[in-house]
Amino acid sequence: MSLIENLPDNAGIIICGHGSRAKIAEEEFSLLAKGLRARFPKANVEYGFLEYSAPNIHMALDALVEQGVTKIHAVPGMLFAATHAKNDIPSVLTTYQQKHPGLEIEYGQELGLQDEMIEAFQARILESLGFDKIPATGELYDTMLVVVGRGTSVVEANAEAAKLTRIVCENLGFGWSETVYSGVTFPSVGRGLEMAVKLGFKKIVVAPYFLFGGKLIDRIYAYVDKVAAETADVEFIKADYLRDQAHVIDSFVKRIEETIDGAENGSAKQGLLDDFRGRLERGEVEVHHHHAEFKAEHSHDHEHSHQHEHSHGHDHSHGHSHAPYKHIAHPQGPRTMINDNVCCCFMGQFPQHVVDEEKQLKAELPGTPSCKKN
Repeated sequence: MSLIENLPDNAGIIICGHGSRAKIAEEEFSLLAKGLRARFPKANVEYGFLEYSAPNIHMALDALVEQGVTKIHAVPGMLFAATHAKNDIPSVLTTYQQKHPGLEIEYGQELGLQDEMIEAFQARILESLGFDKIPATGELYDTMLVVVGRGTSVVEANAEAAKLTRIVCENLGFGWSETVYSGVTFPSVGRGLEMAVKLGFKKIVVAPYFLFGGKLIDRIYAYVDKVAAETADVEFIKADYLRDQAHVIDSFVKRIEETIDGAENGSAKQGLLDDFRGRLERGEVEVHHHHAEFKAEHSHDHEHSHQHEHSHGHDHSHGHSHAPYKHIAHPQGPRTMINDNVCCCFMGQFPQHVVDEEKQLKAELPGTPSCKKN
């Protein structure tokens, strides 16, 4: 029997996401909680977002407390341990716990490269190629795999995306593989695809390693279309993103059960919350006030004074800031998107001199950015 099924009535679960201005991302994230509730109908399960979307994390925590929950098992709805999973969510949970004496909050690990997550990703790639199982060795030697990671200022998270690419490339037997990133770091999607076509493969699968849809997925697919239009002799195949498939739900179940087991038996290694609190005590980080801590309304229309990309190349107006990413001006990074007119949501991450330099190098292309079409 699952540890989740054995949870007492005063225990609850919360899945913590980032949030998005795109309604589809919010709706698809909610399917995780619905999937868990379907499997464990007696469990108290809620979900909440850091910003942009409702319910925010504070509201979700309130909902659990109102149900009589005194012990909460929280997990980040994040693929890798970057800034949101390591700092932002623990900050919200710590602040909330301080305001609610007697409430216990345990915080689990990011999804990471669990076997189930790799299976979920491979299933999407095989699906895009029309396979229902791994093909015979050699059958994909004429095909290249390009994995699109989120991109972050945290080197280790970027490295995990590259590791995933190698694992999947060998598991499925592609002829070659590369990793590109949708924001912040390098190489950018557009520049990476431009380099990929030079390798001579006539078939390229582009697979975004993302949980849900939204503007970033739209941007990725728009860049595939752009490069495909410029390279008529190469077939580009767009793989779907992960969504709430069974493998993904299984991965969340495992992370939740690890959190429960560690809390009950003291067997867990130092988790993200312990790590955050340790750094907090050493003065290495600060608790910041985030949208997830207040504004308990169900409005999805609030706007911010910046183009939010969480690129960490700029200060945020919502109460916390990050050090500028040292490679924000990398010549193969997201600056290559300036003037392409494919997406404009990323522009706020750059120092003005980078924008000015790039605009002097190339003329603005015609068209309507993907982020302005919806």
